[in-house]
Amino acid sequence: MLSDWGAVFLFFVAAVIFSAGGVVTGFVLAPRRTTAQKVTTYECGVDTIGPTWVQFRTSYFLYALLFLIFDVETIYLYPWAVKFQSLGLFAFIEMIIFLFILIIGLWYAWKEGALEWM
Repeated sequence: MLSDWGAVFLFFVAAVIFSAGGVVTGFVLAPRRTTAQKVTTYECGVDTIGPTWVQFRTSYFLYALLFLIFDVETIYLYPWAVKFQSLGLFAFIEMIIFLFILIIGLWYAWKEGALEWM
């Protein structure tokens, strides 16, 4: 009979073999014929004309990151809302603190101009 760590080790070995098997199978079975069509730049079916180096403002990325942060934070509200009645006053106070921290973060991002699009 395996100990608890033996089962974990066996699971780890199986995971490594399974993932390596997929990579090796893909490497062995993949076709390796290169043609001029395969090595051309593909961007939405339209060939590029002129210089293709386009720089985006970092505020777009910051805006997207802020959206992801607040979107993921909102996920934590759903389990709390489902169990709200059984959690009691302590969970309610904890959620008020959590929302207060989120509001402070949003206020700071707004104050720093992170939400300005142009």
